[in-house]
Amino acid sequence: MTEALDAVERTALLTAALRAAETRRADRLYEDPYAARLVGDSGPGLLAEVRAATFPPNRARTLPSTPDYNAIRTRFFDEYLQQAAAEPEMHQIVLAPAGMDSRAYRLPWPEGTRYFEVDRPAVLAFKKERLGDARPQVDHHTVAVDLTADNWEDELIAAGYDPALPSTWLLEGLLYYIPESDARRMLDRVAAIAAPGSRFAADIVNTAALELPHMRALLDVFAGWGCPWLFGTDDPEGLFAGHGFDIEAVQPGEDGADFGRWPDPVPPRHVKDVRRVFFVHGYRR
Repeated sequence: MTEALDAVERTALLTAALRAAETRRADRLYEDPYAARLVGDSGPGLLAEVRAATFPPNRARTLPSTPDYNAIRTRFFDEYLQQAAAEPEMHQIVLAPAGMDSRAYRLPWPEGTRYFEVDRPAVLAFKKERLGDARPQVDHHTVAVDLTADNWEDELIAAGYDPALPSTWLLEGLLYYIPESDARRMLDRVAAIAAPGSRFAADIVNTAALELPHMRALLDVFAGWGCPWLFGTDDPEGLFAGHGFDIEAVQPGEDGADFGRWPDPVPPRHVKDVRRVFFVHGYRR
């Protein structure tokens, strides 16, 4: 079924391949026993292309280490979602898009948690086939709808989501693949359906990550797959505040987002012309 996935959808197979590789490491930051099932036929090739661009033979690495970044991102959001779900009033978790994520299966969840995975029908069908008889550890609901559709909120509510109650949202690996106008519209739509006090997290790059010459080798890989990086921000706090979210932004390698794995210096935020990734997390006002 891999051929049924479009270019952006196939990036979920890259994430699965990275998580499968991390799981095989003795010093792994997490264990994802389902990732190997979700890699598909294309995942290993996608990962090989990223590795070839990131770790070129006979010269020093100048690109960010995608394997280390992905490991840190996964662990960071694992902990974020688990902490959110532990709050007494928090009973709704929404992953949009869900991709090949297996947190519903591999992490323990408090009783009464409703866990929603929103993604395109082809992605969820592929995932269901690959997971076979695996059973989630949570009250699990899939919402097969494109996040650009006009009615995805209606589909989410029909699946059991209650917009009057607090919820926790994770937009992982999404915002830099879509134009700024679409990203802003997505944030507005999440804000509209998330009750005040709901929690929110996402990842996003800065503008330099889209423009610096030494990023070109990695950017060309994604562009060659048909899913170029399109959007970044140098002011994540301001961006999300403009759409109703009060957030903090942390970079891989900083306190709380290192786990002993980030291999590069993290220049202060005032330094310009430096590639950055932000993990944002906070609350709906």
